[in-house]
Amino acid sequence: MLISALLGALNGATAKLLSQSIDPLEIVFYRNLLGFIIILFTLKKFSVSIDTSKLHLLFLRGFFGAVAMVFFFYTIATIPLGEAVVLNKTSPFFVTILAYYLMKETISLRTFFALLIGFLGVIFIMKPFGIEISFEHILGVLGGFFAAAAYATIKKIKDIYDARVIMLSFMAVGLLIPLFLALFTPLVTIHIYSEPMIWLLIGLMAVISTTSQWFLTRAYSISKASIIGVVSYANIPFAIGFGVMLGDAVPDVVTFIGIVLIIIGGITVSKKS
Repeated sequence: MLISALLGALNGATAKLLSQSIDPLEIVFYRNLLGFIIILFTLKKFSVSIDTSKLHLLFLRGFFGAVAMVFFFYTIATIPLGEAVVLNKTSPFFVTILAYYLMKETISLRTFFALLIGFLGVIFIMKPFGIEISFEHILGVLGGFFAAAAYATIKKIKDIYDARVIMLSFMAVGLLIPLFLALFTPLVTIHIYSEPMIWLLIGLMAVISTTSQWFLTRAYSISKASIIGVVSYANIPFAIGFGVMLGDAVPDVVTFIGIVLIIIGGITVSKKS
């Protein structure tokens, strides 16, 4: 998970650099296209059987993960990288809430206060009292929600499907969403670029993000979610560092307080078990 966190932050930095030249949804399309090809190649080299009994859960994991990626890449392109990553890291709070409503798990007093602390951190980052709240920040939080839904489905199907099959479902839906928008709406246009640097960055991002997703999926499959959830917060300082290197401002005091609150709340929620 620590390797995944570092690679995930590096992937975000690459996506932010790439977003200066192409649309975020195009980034989603090309990142998933190359990732899809990479995973197909590994499946050809080392074939696996696919159980058809839980295909609906496999599709849901792909859908939730793909929507989370769309929102995440959009926020990366429009707000500082560190803030985008932190808002995406609200997912453990949503995992707890989903478990309460869908799986009837109880929420202890400590977990309840952890949720309050975490969402207070979100408020500090979004700064509604300073009229700095934006549509992009809202999408960032929604990205955290869909990421939580994706992680919840991984736990449901981890013993049924190979990690590569789970990733393939995620990338397939991630291909279809921007392709559908490009074909049937004016929101997206998918271009064929001639600049070698753009393709170099797309290829680099596909390799980095696919590797990061593999480590993440394996981490959630073979270890306790409580441990993985805590370690995953390492990507916040990584992301802030990469963001500053790319020209983002160093987080101000209010934003920094929000980041700390989300980390404290997230770690507390993750360790609830």
